[in-house]
Amino acid sequence: MIMKIYQIDSSARKEGSTSRALAKKLLEKIKKPEDEIIYRDLDDEMVFVSGLTESGMKIDKKDQTEHHKKMFELSDKLVKELKESDIIIISAPIYNYGPPATLKAWSDLAARVGETFKFRSDGRREGLLKNKKAYLVITSGGTKLNSNEDFLTPWLKFILNFFGIKDIQIICADQMALDYQKSIKDAEEQIRNIN
Repeated sequence: MIMKIYQIDSSARKEGSTSRALAKKLLEKIKKPEDEIIYRDLDDEMVFVSGLTESGMKIDKKDQTEHHKKMFELSDKLVKELKESDIIIISAPIYNYGPPATLKAWSDLAARVGETFKFRSDGRREGLLKNKKAYLVITSGGTKLNSNEDFLTPWLKFILNFFGIKDIQIICADQMALDYQKSIKDAEEQIRNIN
């Protein structure tokens, strides 16, 4: 069965990024020759949600500025990529205890009513992206993963759950500033142990 793997890199570093390198190793581990890869580098093209005139991602076409048009065009692309994928790999370094700004912007653009989630009649939200698997490749300099100082991992898991993605596996190289070699070795071992 051909799978579509959606790889998203969010590090602001192009060269020497540990999260990008580990995500590449993970992709090589899980990818089968016939699989299709959809790649998105959030550092290349990202627009921040701004200038909204009402709640939600809705602005009448006649009232849209050039910025709005670009924002909706990218949002449509991101939603399409998510919906078409079977497996999602998101690599993210912890920046100042939270997500990179581009990853937060990605989540804002991907959260679309009727596309990635909906409101049920009882007022509760329901994610629409079901039966997908997500791998999160998380790196940090000093922050311990899932500690009280880690605001990236629980947030990202929550966002994916909000979209309906429940099957989430984490690969981490945390606290690299304390023992870089051990952190990388542990992360590579986690990748090798994936079935």
